[in-house]
Parts: sequence; C-alpha cells; structure tokens
Amino acid sequence: MTNTLNRRKFLRGSAVAGAAALATPAVAANHGTTLKMQAAWGGGIFLENAQSFASRVNEMSGGSLTIEVLSVDSVVKTSQMQDAVHRGVLDAAHYVSAYWYGKSKAASLFGTGPCFGWSSQEMLGWIHAGGGQELFDELMDSLRLNVVSFFNSPMPAQPLGWFQEEIKDASQMNGLKYRTVGLAADVLLEMGMSVVQLPGGEIQPAMKSGLIDAAEFNNPTSDRDFGMQDVSKHYHLASYHQSQECFEVTFNKDKFNGLSPEHQAIIRNASMAENSGFYWGNTKRYSDDLIKLQEQDGVNVYRTPDSVMAAQLEAWDKVANRIADDDPFFAKVMESQKAYAKDVMNYLNMNQPDYKLAYNHYFG
Repeated sequence: MTNTLNRRKFLRGSAVAGAAALATPAVAANHGTTLKMQAAWGGGIFLENAQSFASRVNEMSGGSLTIEVLSVDSVVKTSQMQDAVHRGVLDAAHYVSAYWYGKSKAASLFGTGPCFGWSSQEMLGWIHAGGGQELFDELMDSLRLNVVSFFNSPMPAQPLGWFQEEIKDASQMNGLKYRTVGLAADVLLEMGMSVVQLPGGEIQPAMKSGLIDAAEFNNPTSDRDFGMQDVSKHYHLASYHQSQECFEVTFNKDKFNGLSPEHQAIIRNASMAENSGFYWGNTKRYSDDLIKLQEQDGVNVYRTPDSVMAAQLEAWDKVANRIADDDPFFAKVMESQKAYAKDVMNYLNMNQPDYKLAYNHYFG
C-alpha cells in the first residue's frame, strides 16, 4: 500500500506544494527577486534536476534572485507551459522542446531530432558552440514568442522501451500501439507502429489497461518510478528514436531582460553548470536502477538489435527529408547540425579508443 501511495504522489505531483508556492509574493522577504518556474515533472529525478538548477541560481545569487519550482500542472497543463511563459502567466518553465513541437517541427531538432552519429553531448556542443542557439532564437522570433531559452543536461540515449516480448526484428513492432513524443512519433509511424503521445504519468496505466502495447519514457530511474516493471518484463536499451535530448529552461523574455546583468549571467552559468551536474548524477542513478530492475524486479534487459536501429535510421531519412522539403527553416537547422556533427564526430571517432574493449577486458 505504501508503494502504491508513493507512486500516486510521484505521478500526480504535489498540489499542496504548488499552491503554497503560488501564494509566495514575487518579491521575497529580503527584497530580492523571485521567479516562478513550473516544471513538466510531478516528481522523480527530473523534478530533482529542475530543483538542482534552481538551487544553483539561488546559491550563486546569495538570495538576491530566487527561482521557485512548481511541479507539473501547478498553474497550467504541460502543453500550455510555453504559452503561459510567453504571456507572463509563468516566469519560466522547465521541460523539453519536444513538448511544444506542434508549433514548429523544427523545435524537435533541438532535442529529439535525427541522430547524425552524435550524442546529446555533441548536440549541446552544437547549440552552445556551433550556431544552434542563434538558430533557436531565430525560430522564436519567427513564431513571435516572447521567450528566451537555455539548454542543458545531456541525456543518454533513450531506451527503445518496454514490450510484451523480446524484440529481435523490426517486423515485430509493426502495428503495435506505442507511446513516444516529438518527431520520434513520425519515425515510429513510418516503421508501421501506431503511435500515442501521452504524458509520462499516464504511460504505465495505459499499458496496464491495454490502451498501448509498448512504450518508452526516458531512462531506467524514471521508468522504475513509474512502475513499468509491473506491466512488462522486457526492456530494450539503445535506440535512435530519441538518441539525444536535453532540457529546455525557458523564461519570459521581458522578465529576463528586466533582470540585472549579474542575475542574467547567473542564470546562464547555472544552466551551463547543470550540464555536468546532470550527467554525473543521473548516469549513476540510471545504472543503479537498471541493476535493481534486473535483480530485484526480474526484468529482462536487452540491447536493441542493430537491424532495428538500422530500420530507424531509414525511417528518419524519410521523415526528415519529407519535412525539410516543405519547411526551409527545418532544412536550414538540419544542415547546420550535419555540418557540426560531420567535423566533430570525425575527430571523436578517430580519437576515442574502444571503451567497450577495455570494459570487457576487466569485467567480461
């Protein structure tokens, strides 16, 4: 019973905490500035990540700037968060760009786009050092959105996810009702799946009820918190459907521009610091929870076959090229990404030793 109650709390978030946060005035007791940031997460590791970013800002400012984190649905639904920040209903939001790609499919390129042989680390490198941020700002201007965004937290490739049997061939996925988000939905549709886009907290109940046959969310820790091990015992790691993603932290542009240069710099640098904090902390948690899924929960863990991932790449080519033919800006962003990935990954692929060879040498 206790586990059930804890899971419900995780899925729903804390309405009491959200209400309390809303009651806090915009100007703190020490006459500093307080910004309200709603997260797309009701609990678990991603809400902790949002709180970590806020804590960095709060500590670096010495209390003169405070970001107060509200959990999912505290003010608006996740699908309404960007509009709420644009209108000033929220000061900020913590989510991923795939959650609002309905406005522009190019948005998904800043988190859930094609894999050009790179990981989230290199995608963030493109954003910060390869012209990606400038292209994103251009997209915001074209959509007339009054927001400014910062990208951080390089996520490991997302697992292909949970199925009712081991997937050995792409043909087994044909016709399955599957949960994913962003451009990945188009890719899996291209592969013959029937795709349903659901919020994270609805995935496990949907699979339990039979509304969907298979699903992915993001990582072993979140999946275990959602209770996916209770509805499936077949978990597939490695996939190209969302092989690189990061958080988008977005602020109302007028509110951000109204901050002092020092406070603006603190937000920028706190975002940069989250890149390391997230990667170091989350990969450790993910690896620990993967072991728990196997040893405590009896989950069979597989590496997705190369043949399935090759089929994903072929589907990506069809989807991305089709969109690029109709959307010049999408094509512009994708070409910028390809140019960055071609040069950077050429160096990394030539330079990096085979880490798996060394791993097998010591651990078998």
